[in-house]
Amino acid sequence: MLETLLEYDKELFLFLNNLGGSTWDGFWLFITNKYNSIPIYLLLVVLSYKHFGLKKTLVVLITTALMILCVDQLANFLKYGVQRLRPCYDTDINELMRLVKSSCGGRFGYFSAHAANSFSVAIFFTFLMRSMYARIGIFLIVWAIFIAYSRIYIGVHFPLDVLSGVLIGSLMGWLFAKLFIFAVHRIPL
Repeated sequence: MLETLLEYDKELFLFLNNLGGSTWDGFWLFITNKYNSIPIYLLLVVLSYKHFGLKKTLVVLITTALMILCVDQLANFLKYGVQRLRPCYDTDINELMRLVKSSCGGRFGYFSAHAANSFSVAIFFTFLMRSMYARIGIFLIVWAIFIAYSRIYIGVHFPLDVLSGVLIGSLMGWLFAKLFIFAVHRIPL
């Protein structure tokens, strides 16, 4: 059963990865570069400040940093625990795929930390700001979807790696939003 699922995952990866072409490579490389999301993060800090004030914004920043740290550490733990090869290291398909980046990254790729981190941030801020900035959630989810798909497009993750990252990141975003809400109601700020 698991082997059949992994075979379907490889087939889906090859289909999605090979949809790309040189016309769109630059766009998806831009999307997948974590530093290109800095303006979005700065916007979220500004909106947090407008919505919560200085002290609660500092709590937002600390909570977000802890959330990303937890997601990254869980991703590293599972990458080395599960040891699922990235597509470019998988000899069954590495001759059939497009590797858009200059390098593939580390040998193992389960789960996608890019997808998990982008979804954790998107879900966290969607929950925090839904009453005041309802549309920000839609924007953040679309942004996170683009980042998640970019990992398949550029050839560094299988779809199940990305889907697992989306689910884990969404769960972490929700949990840390609940933690933030609990903290600001318990701590006088």
